[in-house]
Amino acid sequence: MHQLPCTLEALVVRTDFSAEGAWDALRAALCSPSRDGFLANVALVDDRRFEGLTPESAMDLIPAEYRHPLLVLADSVAVASTDLPLLVVDLRRERGRCVRIVAAELWSIENNLSEANMDFEEFAGAVDNDGVFRGL
Repeated sequence: MHQLPCTLEALVVRTDFSAEGAWDALRAALCSPSRDGFLANVALVDDRRFEGLTPESAMDLIPAEYRHPLLVLADSVAVASTDLPLLVVDLRRERGRCVRIVAAELWSIENNLSEANMDFEEFAGAVDNDGVFRGL
């Protein structure tokens, strides 16, 4: 499999291609600022070569130069729900640990981890009963 691109932004990798409308909604959610004007600093990867990519297999495809503290997968679970609960993978303290975060709140974890204002654990500990983070 091909290596993921190296960017300064957090990678959001599309791994499920079954719902084009959901992908369009996800892109729109990520490009829409929060009510306070925050946006996630992300680079979208829409490449069928990464179809079915899992967090475990993604770890082997991350370039050594990639310095962002997280990786985001838009998988089958994300595109099957109107909340678009993306799978966010920690690349620092607990490398490989995952948490689901609705697309509209991705800015929160991306901004705070990038600036070292919060830890991944704080977001993982703030999920709803269904295991999805929907905001603080």
